[in-house]
Amino acid sequence: MRDFVLPPHPADPEPRIFTALDPFVIAEIGVNHEGSVDKAKELIDLAAGAGAHAAKFQTYTADKLAAKSTSPAYWDTTKESTLSQHELFQRFGTMGDDDYRELAEYCSSVGVVFMSTPFDLEAVDLLTPLMPVTKIASADLTNVPLLRRIRASGRPVIASVGAATHDEIEDAVARLLGDGATPPVPQLALLHCVLNYPTPREAAQLGQIRILQERFGDRVAVGYSDHVRPEDDGTMPALEMAVLYGSVVIEKHFTDDKTKPGNDHYHAMDAADLSRFTERLALYRTLNGSPELDLGTQGAAIANARRRVIAARDLATGDTIGEADLIALRSNVGIEIAHWDEVVGATVREPVAADAPVTWEAIRG
Repeated sequence: MRDFVLPPHPADPEPRIFTALDPFVIAEIGVNHEGSVDKAKELIDLAAGAGAHAAKFQTYTADKLAAKSTSPAYWDTTKESTLSQHELFQRFGTMGDDDYRELAEYCSSVGVVFMSTPFDLEAVDLLTPLMPVTKIASADLTNVPLLRRIRASGRPVIASVGAATHDEIEDAVARLLGDGATPPVPQLALLHCVLNYPTPREAAQLGQIRILQERFGDRVAVGYSDHVRPEDDGTMPALEMAVLYGSVVIEKHFTDDKTKPGNDHYHAMDAADLSRFTERLALYRTLNGSPELDLGTQGAAIANARRRVIAARDLATGDTIGEADLIALRSNVGIEIAHWDEVVGATVREPVAADAPVTWEAIRG
């Protein structure tokens, strides 16, 4: 199982290694700022305060992302009534290049990683200097020109694999890590994801995390991007289960109000949800402890709860001890039961009364 290594970046000049119980947590703000830089900064503050490592946005223009007349909605239209992807993206894809540069600087100032998913080649070129790792959306896992431009950027990559077959995932991995004139990306993480907004519990398929580990774990890190609706209490069990399955990257949409209309508010987590999750992660790390075995807190149990060799009858000097002469009882005095075979067959050198512990002095003199 591979860890995820985040290279140095403005918010942290040292590389950081993320593991299964200490995953890289991405608060996916996306376009929940609804075009406002000030709102985006408020969401960054909320995400940072709740324990996120990264605040992630989405960089696109509608005309480069969706066809005007043939891009129907695939979200819950009772929560977001817009029926055209192009129309929705046109409404929210309003931030300019300088806005993203400003948000990157702001993220650095509050100690979180700036990320934004590029949805076109120009967005890759804009964002590459601003962030230490590039995110590929599920729907672009098969976008060959985009994968080539991202690979050429030389950044580590996190790629969601929602709606992709294993063969399509293999092809994307090969394009990003395979041989060629362009060096491979420094590191690749695949995120299990279900491209369903929201994802019903029965469709979460979290077992696919282990399948990704089995099929690709020798080459990539594995994580989880979640779309289960928090109101259903699905997000917390899903995220925790993903971590316990070994996910080293966790991504979840993030908002300040889950009741807002819009395609990414109703299945997002808020600051309270994120705080609860990061607190649970801290608890899991505490429960997991150090990889080094520490028996220090069990000293009393070792001394008092383990069995020792006790005389079942009076043992006289010169007797040869048989198993029937002994009983194993809990005691803080006497020979530990692990040495039973050394006691059986020994000659008594000093008398031992019935019910008394047998000591090394009693059998060795």
